[in-house]
Amino acid sequence: MSEPKKEHCIFSKKISIAILLVVSFLIGYGFHALKNRSSAMQPEVVDAVKTVWTCSMHPQIREDKPGKCRICGMALIPITSGGEDEAIEHADRMIAFSAEAVKLMEIQTSLVERKEMSHEVRLVGKIALDETRTKTITAWVPGRIDRLFVDFTGIAVKKGDHMVELYSPELITAQAEFLQAIESAKTLDGSTELVNRSIRQTLEASREKLRLLGLTEQQIADIEKASKPLDQLTVYAPIGGVVINKMASEGMYVKTGTPIYTIADMSTLWVLLDVYESQLPWIQFGRDVAFTTESWPGRIFKGRVSFVSPVLDDKTRTVKVRAVVENIDGKLKPNMLVHALVSVPVTEQGPAAVASLAEKWICPMHGEIIEKTAGQCPVCGMDLVPAKTLGYGVQGDTTPPLVVPATAALVTGRKLNKAVVYVQVEGADKPTFMGREVTLGSRVGDDYIVLSGLMEGERVVTNGNFKIDSEMQIQAKPSMMDTGGVAPPGHDHGDQQMKMDTPKPTAKSDTVSKNETEQTICPVMGNNINKEIFVEYEGKKVYFCCPGCIDEFNKNPEKYLVNLPQFEKLSQ
Repeated sequence: MSEPKKEHCIFSKKISIAILLVVSFLIGYGFHALKNRSSAMQPEVVDAVKTVWTCSMHPQIREDKPGKCRICGMALIPITSGGEDEAIEHADRMIAFSAEAVKLMEIQTSLVERKEMSHEVRLVGKIALDETRTKTITAWVPGRIDRLFVDFTGIAVKKGDHMVELYSPELITAQAEFLQAIESAKTLDGSTELVNRSIRQTLEASREKLRLLGLTEQQIADIEKASKPLDQLTVYAPIGGVVINKMASEGMYVKTGTPIYTIADMSTLWVLLDVYESQLPWIQFGRDVAFTTESWPGRIFKGRVSFVSPVLDDKTRTVKVRAVVENIDGKLKPNMLVHALVSVPVTEQGPAAVASLAEKWICPMHGEIIEKTAGQCPVCGMDLVPAKTLGYGVQGDTTPPLVVPATAALVTGRKLNKAVVYVQVEGADKPTFMGREVTLGSRVGDDYIVLSGLMEGERVVTNGNFKIDSEMQIQAKPSMMDTGGVAPPGHDHGDQQMKMDTPKPTAKSDTVSKNETEQTICPVMGNNINKEIFVEYEGKKVYFCCPGCIDEFNKNPEKYLVNLPQFEKLSQ
């Protein structure tokens, strides 16, 4: 190799080494700067993991300081941004959709609210005679019917109208004895006191005998005045009404007690209604009944419930209910079919009491007799009693019921009176819904009464809930087909809240009185209690599952005493 080429090769090697050293220096400098930058940023990463506060019932709530949930009022629990899974224990029962999906699914929601409402019960029945206003004319003495003044049924008669002329040898004999006693009484002068008393007693006995044989006081006076027996006994109508049955004819011989006529007073009639078992709780004594008939379309008649049969008909599965209706104008006829309507105000506890019976007096034998003051029954003569002693007109809790539309409840049939509803989650970034199990009361029109599981002000899905439930099933989440993981009634926070928020009981807390340790369930929502959440009521502690239940309890404590074992004797 020539000398110039050798020098050029050495020079190239030196340049390559220099370049390599420069590159190594730059790489080392870069790693050092990156390390310093990472060290400088480390405090910022630590600062980013800050404490946030959430609600175990509503995990969408995020606050930077402790406080209470703005939805349910329970205490917020601390978590870190890296530990949010702990706060979303029940996320499997929640499902979120985009706004476009909600629109396509036609999801509609309604407010859970308390409102005054009435339940309308529709019934069928028929008109019947008032049995208390039906009388039968019978023969009080044996004899022969010489004349029937009413010779066909359907004739209207008044009280005191003559009905029958009866010839009776026994009655003639009784009249003769009476006249003889009168003659004996005229010879009292000069007789001893014992004889005079005996004659007077005989006279009164013979007079009473005629009265018992059916003669009126006027007829007895006429016999005494004429001083001769009457050949025939005239029988008069005991009440005014319509002759509905004729059971004898002229010339017939009758015995004592033989029925001749049946008279019914149709100024007051009964309406006999068939009430099914499901309708029975809404039918109360004293409740007003409105009804119509085919004979008088457009006209509404009104009556009042006076009797509810204590026996259910096993064949028709109905109970006979009787209402009394005035029929002064005579438009109603027995055996007419009717369609009736009973409107019952509803409270949180169910049907409201009949306010019109408060401070009224009722006959225990004849329920249609209702008076403002004490007295005697005009029908049977019994003393009237206060309505409250019979359990009528006693006003209870008048709080309006908490209701949801009937379309909101997915009734599974897996549990009695249980259903699944989907509640719209407040404060979520996008439309989110949560499945919850609720306890239902009676259905009132298009609504269900909610006994537990929802709070006033929440929103429930009323249209599209089946679509939401179907999506829950597709995603293998709890649904109406499998309610094992669906939120229980009320706030679903009992176990988690106690686990994360409640300190372990000390020896002092273990010495709580026996009555207080017996309470394990919140009287408002039916969940497990939190021993840190309680109020003092009548010297005893009442525990709850969350602070929101305390406010509900304070509104009407008497309403919840039945659910508290420490007040068991008081509720009885």
